[in-house]
Amino acid sequence: MAAFRELGVEKGINPEILFDAIEAALVAAYKRNFNAAQNVRVTLDRTSGQYHVYAIKTVVEEVQDNIQEISLAMAQQISPNYQLDDTLEVEVTPANFGRIAAQTAKQVVVQRIREAERGIIYEEFSSREGDIVTGLVQRVENRNVYVDLGRTEAIMPQAEQIANEEYAVNDRIKAIIVEVKNSTKGPQVLLSRTHPDLLKRLFELEVPEIHDGVVEIKSVAREAGMRSKIAVYAKDESVDPIGSCVGHRGFRVQAIVDELRNEKIDIVKWSEDPAVYIANALSPAKVVSVDVAESEKMSRVVVPDYQLSLAIGKEGQNARLAAKLTGWKIDIKSETQAEEEGEFQPPVSADSADEAADELGGEDFLAEFENDTFEADEAEEAGEAADSAEEAADAEADGTEIADAAEAAPQDEDKVEV
Repeated sequence: MAAFRELGVEKGINPEILFDAIEAALVAAYKRNFNAAQNVRVTLDRTSGQYHVYAIKTVVEEVQDNIQEISLAMAQQISPNYQLDDTLEVEVTPANFGRIAAQTAKQVVVQRIREAERGIIYEEFSSREGDIVTGLVQRVENRNVYVDLGRTEAIMPQAEQIANEEYAVNDRIKAIIVEVKNSTKGPQVLLSRTHPDLLKRLFELEVPEIHDGVVEIKSVAREAGMRSKIAVYAKDESVDPIGSCVGHRGFRVQAIVDELRNEKIDIVKWSEDPAVYIANALSPAKVVSVDVAESEKMSRVVVPDYQLSLAIGKEGQNARLAAKLTGWKIDIKSETQAEEEGEFQPPVSADSADEAADELGGEDFLAEFENDTFEADEAEEAGEAADSAEEAADAEADGTEIADAAEAAPQDEDKVEV
């Protein structure tokens, strides 16, 4: 009995389950060694280990089956209270079970222990779906990776493995539990290295602010082995959510990048404003303007001409990840394309204002432009006045030239040709 209690502690099994297993084993041993057809019950003393075997019989008027039945006269000799159709227990405890019965009992006990272990493991891991675990690679068979988790062995199918990632025996890896199945061979734990929640759990491990709830992960978009985007938010304005995730000199995010075998990670700031959020999600590309259609969950983004390829990304990866991250459809166009389609009006820049000032009146016009006091009518009047002044100046110049020519010409008293 002491050995069974120690076994229960070692396996993490309730000792009562083991005692029930012993009783079932004794029943099987008795039927195997003495009478397979007999209906018996075994009681086991939890302290001393003494056991008793009782055969269960039905009280009848006339006995036709000595194994299953007992006559009313015989039953009333044991106790006068027995009536017809009552059940009677007769002790049939054997003096010695023998080698065959002992072997049968051992098999039953081992089977019950194994079933109890499987049940415990299933309950333990089924409640941990979505959690991150660390294990050692045991072997690789048929492109499936088998990982030792201590209590059980998990499997990582090829579809859940990062492309071009190689796994060697005894490699320590982190993965996420995506599913736990209870099969005839025991609980089957499925792991994944490609699931977006793996990135989320890694940030929770590496960034204390996320673990404590100061910084919140709003969304994750991932193309395993290539690139990922993660949107973070902090309710406290004094906390920098991106800086918290990056860490001092990038140590925090670098640890995650190393675990994911140099997968690139973009950390962006989440915003309630869809336009701002979409602009942030397209990082590292710069965005000129964002127009959103709430009803269609559609956005039109304009970027500088030289940033178009960066916003779209290699094979559309950056735009695709931004769309997954925000949940919005994103249509990206360059400034030139948007202008040609009439969907974008470029803003007036400081350089453009300087050029306009030089053409229309220098510093005085620039001051008027900057103070927003220059009106269209005044501009028209100023232009007309400038034109009149210019014509007057030309006329005056022409008159002067004519006068000079007349003075220089030979004088004829009768006619002067001009």
